[in-house]
Amino acid sequence: MDAANSQVYPWQQTVWDTLTGRFPQVGHGLLFYGKKGCGKHAFAQQFLAWILCLNKTPAGACGECSSCQWLKSDTHPNCVYITTDEDNKKQNAKIKIEKIRDLLPFVQQTVDGWRVIVIEPAEALNIASANALLKTLEEPGDRVVIILLADHFLKLPATIRSRLQRFAMDRISPNQSELYLQEHLPENLHSKIPLLMNLSSYMPLQAIALSELDWLNRRAEFVKDWLRLVQQRSMPLQFATKWNKELNFSDLLQMFEYLLSDIICVKLNQVVKNSDLDFTVLAEQYSLQKLFAIYEDLQQSKLKVDQNVQTNLIVDQLSIQLMNVT
Repeated sequence: MDAANSQVYPWQQTVWDTLTGRFPQVGHGLLFYGKKGCGKHAFAQQFLAWILCLNKTPAGACGECSSCQWLKSDTHPNCVYITTDEDNKKQNAKIKIEKIRDLLPFVQQTVDGWRVIVIEPAEALNIASANALLKTLEEPGDRVVIILLADHFLKLPATIRSRLQRFAMDRISPNQSELYLQEHLPENLHSKIPLLMNLSSYMPLQAIALSELDWLNRRAEFVKDWLRLVQQRSMPLQFATKWNKELNFSDLLQMFEYLLSDIICVKLNQVVKNSDLDFTVLAEQYSLQKLFAIYEDLQQSKLKVDQNVQTNLIVDQLSIQLMNVT
């Protein structure tokens, strides 16, 4: 984990005070969960640094002791970070059982001080690795804290969830989110704060990440081109070629997913996230069934990238599908 990014955000202060105030009576299995952009990763890093710190204060780790220095250099002997394999970063990658079994010597050894295990993303535990983790959670050894990080805690097996203390990191009020963005976004982007809050589901860090992406300022142009494609029923490959050049593939897919979701919302009389765009005419071109079919194909496209299918071919196919509305 990246020690440089460790911190406690304003909306996490209550959880921080609870954990540090109760410690060491906090239980040995902790789950920090919440939507992307809520800062759970940074919080976990700050908390594990605090647990391991030799001169901790209520505010945080000292940053100077040998333990803090080891963490900064990523060489701490009492800290283990488990994630999916580096060579297997695909969407549905799993944490293999061997990684959990390899924890046993670490958990059972007798050492000075605390030991911390971080598992992220916890949703990547498969049935076998989750079952192996159960044994460690039930008999963790002395002064061991196991921290799991997840976007969606309900995706974890019930047997794992029942053995963890759960802390929601995304309980952020619109007011907290707006205040944070006003303080951390450049002034020329302040007019976009309502839009960014919509797109990020009020997660401030996700909003900041979105503000830095090229596609944010290209959405209206894309919708205009999309409408022309549908109404003229011609030149889908020209449309695909243009947008393959204009945006990188992951940005293009992310933007398209937001826009497609909003068109579905229009059909269902729900509130749209891209509040500055008008989808009325575009939504009239499609049936709800067709939109859901396109959405399903979009999700399949993400998997095709993992299988090394050329991205320009995926955009070509998508463009043809958008044109053929009947």
